Amino acid sequence: MIRFLSLRGLPLMINVYPYFEYAADPVNARLDYALFTATSPVIQDGSLSHYNQFDATVDAFVWTMEGEGMPGVDIVVAESGWPSAGNGVYTTPNLAATYNRNFVRHILSHAGTPKRPGDYIEGFVFTPQA
Repeated sequence: MIRFLSLRGLPLMINVYPYFEYAADPVNARLDYALFTATSPVIQDGSLSHYNQFDATVDAFVWTMEGEGMPGVDIVVAESGWPSAGNGVYTTPNLAATYNRNFVRHILSHAGTPKRPGDYIEGFVFTPQA
């Protein structure tokens, strides 16, 4: 599939939901890492510092594409968001607003990810119901 996209100059469209990782293991998954609010790196991958789950997830796709010999495929985040209800304390309007606001801020900053700094990532907000 990646080769098909690369040969045609098409992006890989992915869904990134840090909420699901956090809700599945709130004891070991950090909320600040999921919400883009960590103030220090949570994951250090060689020289790359990941402050949020979103970047780590996108970079995992980048590493995979490079491993397949297709490093130039652009990534579009077709869906990302945080539900505002449906799973108790993990899905509140405040958490949803925090994630969605920080996601949009991150996308609009054109900061890219640690693996692809400065690369613009196109992304779309979707607020799922848990």
